[in-house]
Amino acid sequence: MTKTYLRMMTAGVLALGGLCCVSSCGKKAESTSSSGIATVVCDASFENIMNQEIDVFEFIYRDANIIPYYTDQRSAIDSLLEFKTRLAVTTRPLNQKEVDYLKSHGKQVRQSQIAVDALALIVNPANSVNVLSKPEIAEILSGKITKWSDVVPGNDHLGDIEVVFDHQGSSTVQYMRDSLLNGEPFGPNVFAQKTPQDVFKAVSVNKNAVGIIGVEWISSDMKTKELQREDYVKAVQSNDTTDIAFSDDIKVLKVRGNDEVTAYQPYQYYIFNGGYPLYRQVYMISIGTGGSLSHGFYSFVTGFHGQKIILTSGILPKVVQPTMVNIN
Repeated sequence: MTKTYLRMMTAGVLALGGLCCVSSCGKKAESTSSSGIATVVCDASFENIMNQEIDVFEFIYRDANIIPYYTDQRSAIDSLLEFKTRLAVTTRPLNQKEVDYLKSHGKQVRQSQIAVDALALIVNPANSVNVLSKPEIAEILSGKITKWSDVVPGNDHLGDIEVVFDHQGSSTVQYMRDSLLNGEPFGPNVFAQKTPQDVFKAVSVNKNAVGIIGVEWISSDMKTKELQREDYVKAVQSNDTTDIAFSDDIKVLKVRGNDEVTAYQPYQYYIFNGGYPLYRQVYMISIGTGGSLSHGFYSFVTGFHGQKIILTSGILPKVVQPTMVNIN
């Protein structure tokens, strides 16, 4: 039985059992920092990245099995507070009340920022729009702007704007509502899909749609995904930089900040220097004991190799220098 198949089977058990099976026998499942079984509950926005982290970690440590569970951010944090898992990946750190609660139950809390994620706006290649400002995005989300012709004259053939997110409870939805609408509701032109992949597909076939999605989902730098595991590990362990390009199936819009003249696409360099205005932090949180597999995986993701994996995904790692690319 391959580890990928084992992970898929176990993930199905977790989905049905709410992680109870693994959490109830967690002390037996985790043996060392590089062997045994551990779970990580991850904001679904970062599924792409976490799968790559797990693949490399399990290749290096053949006796380790990391079982991912992808859900919304609130559920990920609740899983920690209910001791159903020892690892979580979210867009915010635990607050002091949550940390104190875990410490009162004898848990040692470790949390570290692992990346900065950019939220990309993607449209169908047939759409003539190339740039949106933050005020324009806010008006589209609120329903004040409803037609593409209101954004760029001459776009009458496109009709009404349809905004697509991954799903209603995602951290992407929460970020856009809080940062652009100050918590106010979206307009009737905003729709939820089920997964980030569904957002990508919806935009690639719908000329009216604009999708809001994590930048790691739109990279066309598929060299690493086509490599064998052995070659991918070598690429991650090397010290060279990785050029990131975007998929040809969609068009990535430039975004201009409030009262800014220049607009930027969500490349790592522009996330790094603050030019691209739509970004958020990504955190990994561990309550695993020292010497456990949970702690070992946490150390891996926050260390050099784990950060290099994040660099290859298109978002900005916390500790590895960003990549400057040429944009054609």
